[in-house]
Amino acid sequence: MTEPSTWTYLMDMDGVLVHEEHMVPGADEFVAALRENGIPFMVFTNNSIYTPRDLRARLLRSGLDIPEEAIWTSALATAQFLEQQRPGGSAFVVGESGLTTALHNIGYVLTDRDPDYVILGETRTYSFEAITKAIRLVENGARFIATNPDEKGPSREGTLPATGAVAALIERVTGRAPYYVGKPNPLMMRSALRHLGVHSENTLMIGDRMDTDVRSGLESGLQTILVLSGISDEDTAERFPYRPTKVVRSIADLREHVTDPFMA
Repeated sequence: MTEPSTWTYLMDMDGVLVHEEHMVPGADEFVAALRENGIPFMVFTNNSIYTPRDLRARLLRSGLDIPEEAIWTSALATAQFLEQQRPGGSAFVVGESGLTTALHNIGYVLTDRDPDYVILGETRTYSFEAITKAIRLVENGARFIATNPDEKGPSREGTLPATGAVAALIERVTGRAPYYVGKPNPLMMRSALRHLGVHSENTLMIGDRMDTDVRSGLESGLQTILVLSGISDEDTAERFPYRPTKVVRSIADLREHVTDPFMA
């Protein structure tokens, strides 16, 4: 592999930098190494609940100093997509501040009166009333968008239904499938590349999931690194028809050679 003079790093947040609100050991040294070498990076999350400012505060509590402008969420990717597709439009939103703030920032009007889109995101408490409203608006012609296809998420009490599960409910009732913007849609990668002003051939994606992180990186033309600090183990990659460029135990294994991440 021919190494570019400077790599750009895209990396998932949960399972790569943090795990259950705690920093992955060595992640702070890895980020420091990126900064020391002037390497651009972006942190990704499919979670649309939080704004970049919220996520920066969460990361700071774990011991990681990541600037707001280096955090890219499925809510931001959704807003960028809609700004290109239908500038100045309107939407009925099932979601929280991360999503509504991103839409307000592109000039969207949030309404339940004949909106251009129904946009479904993550929320801590899905309202049956809001879901019913979303179903009726989709039936009446609103275009259906979902921030990400994740069916479930973790909590201290156990599994929580997530955006993909609620989207499936709405699709089952209406017969209208949503367009998912977040990973594994390569659109989320490409939107981040545009935001950074970099090219895919000089960029790598680090994640802990084969089905979202590695797949979206691969389909965006990026080199990929699977870390085993999240949900994947040493056998996970073998179960998929595609492979990451490299597998490491954790992001800490890369801190000594961030300028040459694919060294033997």
